Amino acid sequence: MGTALSPELERRHANVRAAMTEHDLDALIVSGSEYSGFEGAVTYMSGFQIVHRYAYVVVPSDGDAYIVFPSEARYVGAHGTSELEQVFHDRPGELVASRARDAGWKRVGVYGLDYVMTVRDYRALDGLELVGFDIEFDHARAVKSDAELDSVRDSVRINERGFEIFLDAYAPGRSAAEVMAAAEEWFLAEGCGRLTMNMVLTGTDTFARPEFKIARRDETLGQFLLPSLEVAGPGMHWVEVSRAIASRDARLSADTERMLEAYLEYYDAAPSAMKPGATCHDVHRAVSVGFTERGYHLGHVTGHSIGMTMIEFPKIGEGVEIELAENMVFSMHPHAIAADGEDCLYMQDTWLVTAAGGVPLATLPMQVFRASV
Repeated sequence: MGTALSPELERRHANVRAAMTEHDLDALIVSGSEYSGFEGAVTYMSGFQIVHRYAYVVVPSDGDAYIVFPSEARYVGAHGTSELEQVFHDRPGELVASRARDAGWKRVGVYGLDYVMTVRDYRALDGLELVGFDIEFDHARAVKSDAELDSVRDSVRINERGFEIFLDAYAPGRSAAEVMAAAEEWFLAEGCGRLTMNMVLTGTDTFARPEFKIARRDETLGQFLLPSLEVAGPGMHWVEVSRAIASRDARLSADTERMLEAYLEYYDAAPSAMKPGATCHDVHRAVSVGFTERGYHLGHVTGHSIGMTMIEFPKIGEGVEIELAENMVFSMHPHAIAADGEDCLYMQDTWLVTAAGGVPLATLPMQVFRASV
């Protein structure tokens, strides 16, 4: 056996190996790339954060895990942070395939088979029985350790303060880029690096439309908007915290006001609904009833597990029978849309499942925040 892993990484590998055993896998390939939100799985399993290119963590059912990089990726991060053996190869898939043949592997799970693994590496693995393992891998890492929860809370602290800075910088007539820049300066200073994915939903002075937009210079802000703030702090755990913002004198549309009523009902229902043993389906039904009864539909998932990858399984949605467990963390953000597809309300929270129920980790009240201008 190789060098002993830290207790936290040992815990993660043990959870993943238990899932591998349940599904009769000889090995698991965990794919990661520099695309924001997809690099976290590699960090989760190795300690290494990808800054450029891509990598795979290979976890045999029996034996030491290792991490494989393309040869051009020798200096694409602080390689000393990896706790695993690091291998560099011109064609990482060929290296993994060769080791698989030598070990006699037949059934290999892949996290990232559909969206992350490169085509050339997929082709090199021809002859192995490849099993998509996204859902199973995410379920194995859904329950957070105390160390992970410390990282989650730090990210929430950073995100919540970022919203407050965004609110202070906002004024009708300013550009979305100008206002978001104030928050991004804070996020960068607090160690988020490039792990931010912040957008705006704008429309008229009385309502916002459902489309997510990059905060650009040519997007002039009116009297009402929905910032969508998603960041990961230094520990690389993503969170989402935001609220609607209106100018001091804005008169919100009737649909926006009714959606806000439904949001208050969701916020009141979530703590008791998000108890260990409740299914994701049950939680979805409990928190979405106020929207559906008012005739609104939801344009995005009601919620989802969130961790070192921005969107993880399980999701809070119709027909998802996975049960919640203590120390799961969920992003909740009902994307309420009026029947005509125009008015929209979208606000984000990061929730912790405790023995007593769901607890929002941010302290922002559920309301439309009124600016001073």
